[in-house]
Amino acid sequence: MKDSLRQSMALLHTWSGLLLGWLLFAMFATGTAAYFQDEITRWMQPEVTGDAEPATAAEGAMRYLNSVAPDAKSWYISLPNSRSATTQVYWQPSGERPAKRVETSALLDRGGHAITSRETRGGFFLYRFHFDLHYMPVLWARYLVGVAAMFMLVAILSGVITHKKIFADFFMLRFGKGQRSWLDAHNVTAVLALPFHLMITFTGLVTLASMYMPWGIAANYAEQTAFSEAVFGRSAETVPSGRHAPLADLGPLVRNASARWNDERVGYISIANPNDAAALIEMSRAPEAAFGARGQTATFEGATGRAIGTHQATGSALATESVMIGLHTGRFAEWGLRWLYFLSGLGGTVMVGSGLVLWTVKRRARLSDPSCPHLGFRIVERLNIAAIAGLATGIAVYFLANRLLPLEMVDRAEREIDSLFLAWLGIGLWGILRPAGRAWTEALAIAGACFAAIPLVNAMTTSRGLLPSLLAGDWTFVAFDLVMLVLAAGFILAAVRSAQLRTKAKAGAKPRSANRRATSA
Repeated sequence: MKDSLRQSMALLHTWSGLLLGWLLFAMFATGTAAYFQDEITRWMQPEVTGDAEPATAAEGAMRYLNSVAPDAKSWYISLPNSRSATTQVYWQPSGERPAKRVETSALLDRGGHAITSRETRGGFFLYRFHFDLHYMPVLWARYLVGVAAMFMLVAILSGVITHKKIFADFFMLRFGKGQRSWLDAHNVTAVLALPFHLMITFTGLVTLASMYMPWGIAANYAEQTAFSEAVFGRSAETVPSGRHAPLADLGPLVRNASARWNDERVGYISIANPNDAAALIEMSRAPEAAFGARGQTATFEGATGRAIGTHQATGSALATESVMIGLHTGRFAEWGLRWLYFLSGLGGTVMVGSGLVLWTVKRRARLSDPSCPHLGFRIVERLNIAAIAGLATGIAVYFLANRLLPLEMVDRAEREIDSLFLAWLGIGLWGILRPAGRAWTEALAIAGACFAAIPLVNAMTTSRGLLPSLLAGDWTFVAFDLVMLVLAAGFILAAVRSAQLRTKAKAGAKPRSANRRATSA
């Protein structure tokens, strides 16, 4: 019975991990990068310097919005946090939609002055890609990502059952042993952060649970709006009065809201009907300020600054969901814990990638003629090259494009994203056209070269290269360049190892061919 169960679990583990493994690899890789999305964005906007305090930034944003959109229907202000230096403002013009496109957003410094910075989506794109994908409807993407996450959860649980020596093998990492080495690498990265992998997979499903399983909401609330009001609060009536009244200063209100939340930061400000007697100001707690993701809100009268009330979602279910979303995103994490999140996510990425490669390594050993594998084997092998080396190259090219594309290019941020997918596609095609062994070596070497080029290109195109940043104590830029160099070294070493294994395989194949000829003679 035990053998039967383990064999069944082994089959389930293999195919649940393989069928959507390439998508899971991309989700893990980009999700891991997202733990430093603010730092990535800062690197991709080298024109931005300094830091800002929320109350000061709010006052500067108010001055700017009063100068460019005093009669807007609404304002929205995203304040800087402990890891970002800029204020982002958005506004909705009043009246009918204009016939031509007008600017409705800006990036500001701490004094409320617009920053002329290169257009980019920075680390935010990598964060959104890991659950929204790209070039496809968001709803479809999220359902596909949800199915992949369910497959991942099944693969983790079945893997624990089927590998009876998984914890013992964790202490027996062997190199240069072919299939055994790949299995050891898979086991080590799986066991080392097993609680993290279970947590991040399950909480990832929870973040979109209301979309995947809407029946609980439908059974308890007559309308979706009623559920939203229970979770996010219900704002007072915001119909404009038509009477002009300047807004109260935002700085004191930000400090007031922060004091209400035990000095936790304000993250977002939403203002309906600015400069109207019926204006309403709503402030939300910064996501980094607490463990749970569902933060408090504070509402003020716009003209007088009088506090109207606060709101926080209550109930055990909402509190549980809030904590799980907070665990998944890790926005509360300080530097040490954030690096642990990052390294655990990197381990998960290696776990998925090594599992995909292990599938081909195990089956290659069973082939009667390894030089002529069946179609299914060839498809998986080529998809592995595209998924692993292709995505890595694409991300490196994304960073390179940020430095190399003309600053005045139209839709520059989208062209950066396009460069990622074009590089990914190029490596995928390269893997199809070249022999598999050579394609692995060449694709890994290309990925390593692209990552190695990032610090060099950064130093050539900006004043914030590795050495100047080190001398200035700009640790965000220093850490980014060092991580790029570590990734470059890893991919180049993998390329060298791939070439050595290919040479060894050729040397071992020649004696076997000679033996077959001698036997036939």
